[in-house]
Amino acid sequence: MAGDAMSATAAPAGDEQALHDFAGKWRARWPEWSVAEVFVPRSQRATAVAWAALQQELTDAAWGGSDALPGEAKLGWWMEELQGWRQGRRRHPLGLALQRQPAPWQALAAALPALRDSRERPGDRSEAFDHLLPVAEAIGAIDAALFEPVPGQLAQAAVPAIQSSLLEARLVLQGDAAVPLSVVARAMARPGEGAAAEWSRDLLAQWPGRGGATVPRRLWTALAHTRLQRGDAARPLSPWTALLAAWRGARN
Repeated sequence: MAGDAMSATAAPAGDEQALHDFAGKWRARWPEWSVAEVFVPRSQRATAVAWAALQQELTDAAWGGSDALPGEAKLGWWMEELQGWRQGRRRHPLGLALQRQPAPWQALAAALPALRDSRERPGDRSEAFDHLLPVAEAIGAIDAALFEPVPGQLAQAAVPAIQSSLLEARLVLQGDAAVPLSVVARAMARPGEGAAAEWSRDLLAQWPGRGGATVPRRLWTALAHTRLQRGDAARPLSPWTALLAAWRGARN
C-alpha cells in the first residue's frame, strides 16, 4: 500500500536501503536461500530475491492478518504500481531491481483481483487451485522473462508448481483458515492431527514432479515442498537439508 512505497523523489541511498529491507523480509522467512542460491547464476541472484520479495508482499496482502480490508487496499495499490512500471513510473523500492526488467508486469496486475478474491475459504481442492490459476500463469510468465528457462521447458509447465507453492504460502499465513471445507469435513470425521495437517498431506500427494521452468522457481518449489514433507510449512530447513533439496530441485 502507499505507506510501504518510497516517494519518487526519495534519495537514491534511501531507495537502496528500502530495497535491502524488503529483500531482507523475504530472506528472514526463507533463510535456506543463503544455501540454495548457489545454484542461481550470480548475476541473477539480486533479481531472484527481489522477485521473491514482491511475491511475498502480494501473498501477505492477500492472506495475512485477520482483517481483509488493509490487504485489499494494498493489492489495489500494487495493481496501479505494476501498471505504472510499463510507463517508467516507480514508487515501490522493489522496482529498483524489477521495474526495468522486460517482464509482463501488467499481466500480473490484471491477475491480482483473483488473488484478492482467493481469501475466502475454498470449497474443495479443485477450487483452491482454480482460484490461483490466473496468478500462477502471470507469475510463470514473469519467471520466464526474468530468468533463462530450463531447456525444453515452457512457462506454462511451471503453473502447477506455482499453484502448489502459493497454497503452501497461504497455509503458513492462515493455518486452518486456508484449508478447503471438504478437507475440514474429512478431518473432523477422522480426528487426529487436524485440518492443516490433512491439507498438507493433500498438497504433498498432488505436488507436481516438475518444480518449474526456471532454476529459481525450481529452488523455491523444492524448499516449499521439503518444508511440507518435514511437517511444518513455516519452519526453516537445516542447511544440509536445504542444500540437498535445492540440489534436487535444480537438477529436476
